[in-house]
Amino acid sequence: MELDRRNFCAAAVAGLFVTGEVSAVSAQSSPRNSTERFAREISADVVILGGGLGGIAAAVAALRNGLRVVLTEETDWIGGQLTSQGVPPDEHSQIEKFGANSSYREFRNGVRDYYRRNYLLLDSARAKPNLNPGNGNVSRLCHEPRVAVAVLEAMLAPYRSSGQLILLTEHQVVSADVEHDRVNAVQVKSVRSGRQRVLVGKHFIDATELGDLLPLTKTEFVTGSEAQSETHELHASEKAEPDNHQAFTMCFAVDHLAGEDHTIDRPDDYAFWRDFVPEMTPAWPGRLLDFTYTHPSSKQPKQLGFNPTGGRSQNGALNLWTYRRMIDAAQFKPKTYPGDISLINWPQNDYVLGNLFGVTKDESDKHIKQAKQLSLSLLYWLQTEAPRPDGGTGFPGLRLRQDILGTEDGLAKTPYVRESRRIRAEFTILEEHVGRENRAMATGQDAAKVQAAVFKDSVGVGSYHIDLHPSSGGDNYIDFASLRFQIPLGALLPVRVKNLIPACKNIGTTHITNGCYRLHPVEWGIGEAAGCLASFALNENLTPHAIRNSTKHLESFQTFIRNQGVETEWA
Repeated sequence: MELDRRNFCAAAVAGLFVTGEVSAVSAQSSPRNSTERFAREISADVVILGGGLGGIAAAVAALRNGLRVVLTEETDWIGGQLTSQGVPPDEHSQIEKFGANSSYREFRNGVRDYYRRNYLLLDSARAKPNLNPGNGNVSRLCHEPRVAVAVLEAMLAPYRSSGQLILLTEHQVVSADVEHDRVNAVQVKSVRSGRQRVLVGKHFIDATELGDLLPLTKTEFVTGSEAQSETHELHASEKAEPDNHQAFTMCFAVDHLAGEDHTIDRPDDYAFWRDFVPEMTPAWPGRLLDFTYTHPSSKQPKQLGFNPTGGRSQNGALNLWTYRRMIDAAQFKPKTYPGDISLINWPQNDYVLGNLFGVTKDESDKHIKQAKQLSLSLLYWLQTEAPRPDGGTGFPGLRLRQDILGTEDGLAKTPYVRESRRIRAEFTILEEHVGRENRAMATGQDAAKVQAAVFKDSVGVGSYHIDLHPSSGGDNYIDFASLRFQIPLGALLPVRVKNLIPACKNIGTTHITNGCYRLHPVEWGIGEAAGCLASFALNENLTPHAIRNSTKHLESFQTFIRNQGVETEWA
């Protein structure tokens, strides 16, 4: 059942809506007058669905260019994988020097300044230009999610105060009004009150973690892994597997109080997860809850360690405690912290028994519940059975920190998502464009000297090895070298829909290339490009597709974004 634009807004607030798959009529009565109806309709130049890093970057770009913006977020925290999902940023090794947009650097500097202003740092730590509050191994800026929330909110604060930005937290997108190849409006619902609003815009940016707007707007999309016969990628599957998605993870934070006992109640599913052996190809080396895992590159068993007092762990193995540590107590004044605080996002709590999309809501909820049981079981195993460097078992001093992630159960507000629906794009990024070995084969160059494909429509840059975690389809790690890459504008353009722009993991990558385009600074760069694209299109009265398909307009757009601190090529 289709509704035209005029009837959509009135029907939506009366309880009649179109989801793109089913339609339904509620028992609610129509609004008593037009004033109430229009109070539930919000119009803007750009409507952004999803307040993760891509959504925030898109909003910042659109706002600084004078557009009116409505931004929604499903949780009460903006920031996505950095905050509500709990994961400190995964970044390339040269991030302090180059390879990121100036607005992303502004955010990173804001995090450091927040600690300098508000925390009891030692003078030696405060003086560090590249302060890393957690001194975690995974990043040069490991920090608490709440600090990221505060900094991101500060970046949006002037625009919220002036009314240029309307931010609707704890709102989910539920339906869309689409006419031919354009989106006219979307309907969102408050997860607290159930109140529904209609958001009308000229451009719509999908920055949701799972690409939720794509099926609602009937935008063509791809899921899971493509067949090698389709993409000709070196590491692609033999056949297409739409339901083969990377693992997701329910992260949690802990500190360690030596000599104390903070053991949680035994999780209901502990016996299952304690004995669980993943069924994967190549084979997982044993139980999931163990310090032996599959090395991502060699696929051989590799020993990890765990020592919450810091330093090296048994046998010189990588200490998981410091891997994603977000507070290094030694950098703060004595007695500020009883111990370090670490974020637990490890191979041992990657969930591979089901997917978050392409299934019913009941199934998705079931998988999230089971993933939470896995993470709690990992914690209980660490507290009671994990081998210690001194030969004993268990670390009962590990304390679950509910306050760090802002939840009652101590787990992140939402799953850490590695894979989304992906648009069928005007241009799809393949392994031959960014994978070192595949690129060398495609170009006939030496693998040690080969460079990534140069895209004439580049709107950003990124760098990260291609890193796919174990999947629901039974794949073990797929992890191999990639090249410093660019973000092509064509990957942000759906093949048909004219005014919908993806802004995170839902761009035109493949299952394989998503592995290096999904990380924090790249998602920010994608989002900023999306916000700039909407601004330039409105200013020039062009469609995003027309900008890319005209050399003159494309060059003007690239000049436009470079002047705003967007890096489009590697130095």
